[in-house]
Amino acid sequence: MDYEMEELVPIVGKLAEKYTANESTSITYEKAEQLMGAILYCIHELKEINGNLLALNEKIPAQKAYEIGAAYVKEKTEKALNLYNRIMPGFYHYESQCLYDTFAKGIPEFFKWYDIQFEPQNTILTLDYPVLKDISRYTGIDKIFVFIKCIGLEQKFLKSFPAGYVTNILFKIDRNWKESMDNICETVFTYVIGHILTGKSLVESELEQTDYLYMQELFIQVDLEDIKKRLESALEIFIKNYYEDDRELLDYLSSAIGGIAVRLKNAADNKVLDSMI
Repeated sequence: MDYEMEELVPIVGKLAEKYTANESTSITYEKAEQLMGAILYCIHELKEINGNLLALNEKIPAQKAYEIGAAYVKEKTEKALNLYNRIMPGFYHYESQCLYDTFAKGIPEFFKWYDIQFEPQNTILTLDYPVLKDISRYTGIDKIFVFIKCIGLEQKFLKSFPAGYVTNILFKIDRNWKESMDNICETVFTYVIGHILTGKSLVESELEQTDYLYMQELFIQVDLEDIKKRLESALEIFIKNYYEDDRELLDYLSSAIGGIAVRLKNAADNKVLDSMI
C-alpha cells in the first residue's frame, strides 16, 4: 500500500508536534527523516494484518493506515515482551557468553530503550548471537520478536538433552565454545543428525571410527541435493518421535539443513567429519 509524499507530510507534522510537546513543529532534517521512517514502518505493518482487517483492493487514508499500523506495533511489542518473560525463567545458555549477552542482557535493554512512537524502526541491538533463520530483512520490533521466537525454539530443542550432554558436545567440537559466536543449537543438531544417520542411540555421545567412515563414504558417493533430502528425512523422523511432530520447530531447524549439508559434504571430502560430528 503506497502513498504519495503529500499524503505523508501532514502525518510527519503531527508526529513532530507530539515530539516537541506541541511547542514547535520545527525539527532538524535528520529528525524529520526519523519520523518519516517511523510512519513508513507502521504503515508497512499493514501488510502483515491486511488479510484480517482490510480488503486488499481498498486503499485507506494514510493517516488511518498509520494509526492502525502504530497500534499493531504496540501490540506486537507487548507480545514480544510477554514471550521473552515466559522464556527467561527456564533459559539456559550452556556457558555460551554470546548467547547470554545477547538474550539475557541485551533484550531487556531493547525493551528499556525502544521508542514505539517516534522510532519503531530502530532495532537498537546488533543481535550478535546468530539464529538459524535469516532475519536480516527485519528491523525494529519485527526483528526482535522473530529473534525471541527463534531462541524459544532453540531452548525447546536443547532442553530435551541433559545440560551436560549439550556442553560435552560443544566442547568436543570447539574447546573455545564459551567465547565462540557460533550457534550452539546448530552444533548439537548436527551431532544429533550424525547419530540418526548411523543408527546410533542419542544416549551414546561418542561415535566410533567406523561410524565416521560410513558417513564419509555416504556423503562422498551422493550429491549435495541427495544429502539435503537425507537430512530432511532424518529431521522429520526425529521431530515426530521426540517433539510430538512440532512443525514450528521442524521448520526452524530445517533452515539450517542447507548449510549443514554443504559443510558435511566438504568435511567428508576432506576426511574431517569428526570435527563436525
